[in-house]
Amino acid sequence: MKRRLFVVLSLFTLCLCVALSQYSLAGSARARNQASQKSGDDAPFVFNGVVWSSKKDFLEHARCVTRVPDAVEREEIERALELFKARLAEKDGGEALLMRPAGSVDIPVYFHVINKGSGIANGDVPDNMLRDQINVLNASYSGGTGGANTPFRFYLAGITRTTNPTWFTAEPGTQAERQMKTALRQGGANALNFYTNSPGGGLLGWATFPWDYDRNPLMDGVVCLYSSLPGGSAAPYNEGDTGTHEVGHWLGLYHTFQGGCTKNNDYVSDTPAERSPAFGCPAGRDSCANRRYPGLDPIENFMDYTDDDCMFMFTAGQSSRMDSMYSLYRN
Repeated sequence: MKRRLFVVLSLFTLCLCVALSQYSLAGSARARNQASQKSGDDAPFVFNGVVWSSKKDFLEHARCVTRVPDAVEREEIERALELFKARLAEKDGGEALLMRPAGSVDIPVYFHVINKGSGIANGDVPDNMLRDQINVLNASYSGGTGGANTPFRFYLAGITRTTNPTWFTAEPGTQAERQMKTALRQGGANALNFYTNSPGGGLLGWATFPWDYDRNPLMDGVVCLYSSLPGGSAAPYNEGDTGTHEVGHWLGLYHTFQGGCTKNNDYVSDTPAERSPAFGCPAGRDSCANRRYPGLDPIENFMDYTDDDCMFMFTAGQSSRMDSMYSLYRN
């Protein structure tokens, strides 16, 4: 009897020791992962030849430098949109313009390849990378992986190639940007002019919004770092989703973290509120958990700041907003 009791106690002690050991190892692994993540987040981040104090610093200052209108202008834009939708609703058949079928709106894309010489290293990306970018846009705007299927489809309308070292490093708001776009822009309000270069300051991309077109049509379009195109060297932003993101702005979307944990945030009801941009691919992140806006952060959304391989969707609300904005400003 005592022997059996001894054996049972010994086995219990052994199991307890193993369990404690595994728990300790798991805890150590978690601590190492957290430390590694923190170290990676806080460590200097080098992108496109520029050294940033951290990846967070890069995201806040260079990931997307599209100019967001101030609060007063945003409210004016929303009032104009609601008035437009109300007027359409009063017209016979007007509702159809706000509920267009998936893939029913063709957008011509004019690529303008700005380089400082021949070869990909100088920004002279080949035609196949431009076609791949069109394919990425079409895949993204036709639903991605579980996202909304928008009305928009894109087709290649033309390609220009310009060797100009000054334009090659053009930044938003500069004389070089204005000269570049004034000389090269093609088509009307519905035409997407897509410029590729290597902006100074290590920038990744920017865009104009649809409501900007009437007052400054020559500046309309998107600009992306050439190596962010599919197959480029700008990892982890080299699968073409910088283009997808900037075209989202061009069609009227804000960032998903616009406004933080507030009611209006990005003016789209089905994108959960998000306190700040996400980077990497932080599954389960909920930066507004203590607020009255439920839902995990939309890290898979094209309008966040996560890595390209983490993004795969627009929501139905975003699709509706882009469609309405296009009808109002670009139709």
